[in-house]
Amino acid sequence: MQHYYSLEEVSAKNAWLTVGVFDGVHRGHRQIIRKLVADAHTNNAPAVLLTFDPHPASVLTGREIKCLTTPTERADLLGALGVDIVITQRFTPDLSTATAMEYMSRLKETLGLSHLLIGYDFALGKGREGNAARLTEIGKELNYSVEVIQALSDESGVISSTEIRKLVTTGNVTEAAKLLGYNYSMSGKIIHGAERGRKIGFPTANVDYPKQKVIPTNGIYASWAWIGEEKFMAATNIGFNPTFTPERQTPSLEAYLLDFDRDIYGQELKLEFVSRIRDELKFDSVDALIEKIHEDVDKTRDILE
Repeated sequence: MQHYYSLEEVSAKNAWLTVGVFDGVHRGHRQIIRKLVADAHTNNAPAVLLTFDPHPASVLTGREIKCLTTPTERADLLGALGVDIVITQRFTPDLSTATAMEYMSRLKETLGLSHLLIGYDFALGKGREGNAARLTEIGKELNYSVEVIQALSDESGVISSTEIRKLVTTGNVTEAAKLLGYNYSMSGKIIHGAERGRKIGFPTANVDYPKQKVIPTNGIYASWAWIGEEKFMAATNIGFNPTFTPERQTPSLEAYLLDFDRDIYGQELKLEFVSRIRDELKFDSVDALIEKIHEDVDKTRDILE
C-alpha cells in the first residue's frame, strides 16, 4: 500500500476510486472497500481511496471533531483490506469551495479515474452539490462510471462513525467494537510519569496519546496491550488521578501490564479497549486505592482470560 498526503504526489492510470472520510474504517466502510478492491483487481486496475484530514465537518463548522483513527492508522487499516493507494488530502476552506466538476476533473487528470464507488448519502463539492446524480452526470462528460453502495445496517441501525464516536466517548467500548469490527485502540510512546504506581506496587506505563483522537470517558478498562508483536493483559486507567492530582486538566492514559516487569520507556504501546470495569474514583487513603486496584486486576483477568 502506498500512502500519499496530497494529490500532487500521485500518479495512477485507470483508477477505481472511492472518496470519503472513512474514520474508523468500520464494518459499514468495509463493505464499500472490499467491493472496490475486488472489482478493481478483477479489472487489473489500482484500488484507490481518497480521504481527508482534518475532518471536513470541523473545517466547515469550526467545531473540533476528534477522530477514531489518525491518518496513519486509517491508512494501515485500509492497506490491510487490500487498498493499493491511500491519499490523505488536507481539507481546507479553499478546497471546500471547489465545485464537483472542478474536483472530479482534477481526480480524472491525476488518477485516470475510470470508476467511482460511493456510499448512498455521499456528496462532495461546494454546498455538497456533487451527489450521486450529479457525479453520474459529470462522469458521462469525463468518461468515468459511478456505482452507489447502500449503507450497511445491523440491529442498532445504520453503522456510522458518528455513532461509534458517541459510544467510545461514553466508555461503551464493547458496543463500539461490534460496529468497528475490532477493538478501539489508542497508541503512543511510553513517557515518564510521577511513578506513584511503582511506589505502591503497580507500575504503570504512561502513554503520550494523539490528542486529536477520541478518548474513552474516564474509568478503568480491561485492555490488551501491544508492544511490537507482544501482547499482554492490562488494566488501563483514563482520567485525572483525583486521589493525587485533582487539579489535572488533560486526562492521562496509563496501563498496568499484568505479569510484566521490563523497562519500556520510549517504546510504542498500543492499548485495545475491551471492556469498561468502573468509574475513576477518589480514594481517602492509599490502602483503599491499592485494594481497589487488586480488584481491577482480578476483573481484568476474568474478562480477558
